[in-house]
Amino acid sequence: MKYLSTRGQAAEPGFSDILLGGLMEDGGLSLPAEYPQISDAELTAMRGMSYAELAFTILSKFATDIPADDLRELTAKTYTAEVYCNTRPGSDARQITPLRKLENNLYLQELSNGPTLAFKDMAMQLLGNLFEYVLTKRGDSINILGATSGDTGSAAEYAMRGKRGVRVFMLSPRENMSAFQRAQMYSLQDANIFNIAVRGMFDDAQDIVKAVANDLDFKAHNKIGAVNSINWGRVAAQIVYYFKGYLAATTSNEEQVNFAVPSGNFGNICAGHIARMMGLPIRKLILATNENDVLDEFFRTGIYRPRKTADVKVTSSPSMDISKASNFERFIFDLVGRNPAVVAELWRAVDSGGSFDLSVTPYWADIERFGFVSGRSSHADRLATIRKTYKHYGLMIDTHTADGLKVALENLDADIPTIVLETALPAKFEETIIEALGEKPWRPAAMQNIESLPQHVEVMDINTQAIKDFIVSHIG
Repeated sequence: MKYLSTRGQAAEPGFSDILLGGLMEDGGLSLPAEYPQISDAELTAMRGMSYAELAFTILSKFATDIPADDLRELTAKTYTAEVYCNTRPGSDARQITPLRKLENNLYLQELSNGPTLAFKDMAMQLLGNLFEYVLTKRGDSINILGATSGDTGSAAEYAMRGKRGVRVFMLSPRENMSAFQRAQMYSLQDANIFNIAVRGMFDDAQDIVKAVANDLDFKAHNKIGAVNSINWGRVAAQIVYYFKGYLAATTSNEEQVNFAVPSGNFGNICAGHIARMMGLPIRKLILATNENDVLDEFFRTGIYRPRKTADVKVTSSPSMDISKASNFERFIFDLVGRNPAVVAELWRAVDSGGSFDLSVTPYWADIERFGFVSGRSSHADRLATIRKTYKHYGLMIDTHTADGLKVALENLDADIPTIVLETALPAKFEETIIEALGEKPWRPAAMQNIESLPQHVEVMDINTQAIKDFIVSHIG
């Protein structure tokens, strides 16, 4: 498998190099030179596979530089009922991502059964094992720098804690996370985990990560890597549960499904886009935003207009309080005919604080081919959806999943299943669940009273050089 950059870098590194590197050297994002195609026979064979076997089958098409026996061992080690055991009462942990029927042709795919109760665990647990495997093979080490709006940080830290040759430096917005999310990250005591709360929003933290990644000398000298959704390994691992959801909701390869996906950084739904490009029979990808509706605006109008940090709204689905969607560049690359010169020009405008309008270009005429529809949700919508779901289905959902379900209900097709991808267990957003339902959500025994644990975090200004200095001072 050969890879390329969305901005035209000529080098074609392998999967393991991309896994450790994050951004490409020209500032673009890595993608396969061609998407592998799934045949009808292959899709039929997948119907009898466990999640670990399915993960091996899909990932072997992308990680061609890892011996098959090693990759099979890594997926088997990752995807076990012991790791993904935080299922809701009544769910089957053996399915890893069980499908729950809400009503005729409407399903919820449970993705939040991992160690941190968020869908990010589905890819991050594999990344932790992949990082350790590749670094051990190479006798090397890495210093991961990431930014989180809530769930990525804890998922990365739980996946990387104690891993040989790995340190994690995770930036998070000082205020804009739930108490549960802060506690999951800041209560960790592992010597290789460093939490930094910046006095700003997620976009500020993400901008610092990108600035460090684009300082190629600093990045190389200090062995800086990434686990944010810009990391291709994460996107590749997320493709697997689209196949799993499709296979669970259908009995024939002739059937289609829709997926509804709460979207902030566009990583989750980008995996669905790639699954669709590989030949998975997806009719629609239903993108849901909260009040920070930059992506919804694009799919309605063709205009991509990131907001200034001061204009990003603080909402009750905080993991989606994002203005600049890092993975969106991957989709735009496909939309503009995989022309890196066009992508580079568009992102020069974005990186300088501007926007772009594709509705006035020939590319927009091709948008329907990719199957996207979109919608937005407000705090009032969120509360109403949480209440309706609990009343009608006896199911508590978190605020982000509520955004996805609300927009899904606006875009249902009577003739095919619609699968809503669960984002997190509601315990992560207890305050809003209490506001909606007047009662506390269920949480696993291991997460009881996590907010009362001692917390360790460094609070810092939005200053790239200060972050660099902090990293250098802690890597010896």
